[in-house]
Amino acid sequence: MQVLYEDNHIIAISKTCHEIVQGDKTGDTPLPDIIKAYIKEQYHKPGEVFLGVVHRLDRPVSGIVLFARTSKALSRLGPMFASHEKVRKTYWAIVTQRPPKTKDTLTHWLTRDERNNKARAYDREVPQSKKAILDYELIAQSDRYFLLEIQLHTGRHHQIRCQLAKMGCPIKGDLKYGAPRSNPDGSISLHARRLQLEHPVSHKLIDITAPTPSDTLWKAFEEQVCQ
Repeated sequence: MQVLYEDNHIIAISKTCHEIVQGDKTGDTPLPDIIKAYIKEQYHKPGEVFLGVVHRLDRPVSGIVLFARTSKALSRLGPMFASHEKVRKTYWAIVTQRPPKTKDTLTHWLTRDERNNKARAYDREVPQSKKAILDYELIAQSDRYFLLEIQLHTGRHHQIRCQLAKMGCPIKGDLKYGAPRSNPDGSISLHARRLQLEHPVSHKLIDITAPTPSDTLWKAFEEQVCQ
């Protein structure tokens, strides 16, 4: 577990593709339990440690996940993340096809198939659908892959995965949404790169960046962007 930012009210973790934010059928220990144990030991906390889940990342996705260490922070962060006010989330995605435009805004209506845990995107509103909006920009490329930087305007289930696939650019390793093959480590090449938000208690600007996974392609792209 890698801590990216921590104070009395919030803690931000760099999640790997092997870590889960909430328990699932695998029985693996979820991140909140790991963080509670860390806080208890680090600060010699007696009794039960409070930790609130503010938002989630799918298991195969890496990057920043924010948790609340106090009930005051949790009660304020929940509405902020739900409304996307005072919160800006930046994702990086490696896709297998060049996007039709270097930068664009994608607007779709998404439905959710609970049975198969999958979203489907439509060009127009359909029954039970929710509007989904994101901006993307092509920021780097290799011989075979393309790195997109994505800003979310809404937070729908599998939104980035589904909308990019609808555009014809499935995320590398994402078999569920049309990638031709899986990644060896079980990940999909989607990374919650940066989180900017107003602190829920102090109101100062917090700006957190997560390092990319220790994968040759990710590191090559990171070097290309940051040089």
